[in-house]
Amino acid sequence: MSRREVVLDDVDVKILSILRENARTPYTEMARELKLSESAIRKRINRLAKAGVIRRFTIDYSISNEIRAIILVKTQPPTPVPEVSKNLIKVPCTDRLYEITGEYDIVVVGVATDIPSLNKCIDDIRNTKGVVSTNSMVVLRSWP
Repeated sequence: MSRREVVLDDVDVKILSILRENARTPYTEMARELKLSESAIRKRINRLAKAGVIRRFTIDYSISNEIRAIILVKTQPPTPVPEVSKNLIKVPCTDRLYEITGEYDIVVVGVATDIPSLNKCIDDIRNTKGVVSTNSMVVLRSWP
């Protein structure tokens, strides 16, 4: 079953909203809030994960010495954008990757501990087959 085939009801949407706010919310707390049993919550979350709606449980964090960068990537045929994306996700500094519309084809959110590491990350991205150019921006501040 693919994510496109899954029909979400209001309860599913509320569960996703709760998990987006805090992925560690106990099932018992969600059950109480949504007036369902804990097993019903567990089954729904398992179904959403199995269907690919929930792709991963992760944390959002901030470390004072961490450098984040937004790296816009232009690709060039004949290498298809999904193939370039599959290679870029393997670059060690890649935290997130999105295929987008517009002048650029891909956005990479990169994470590094210092400027030399960030430069290496950008060089690795630029040296990936199918990448024709990049535009990098260092994140100065993030907001929750």
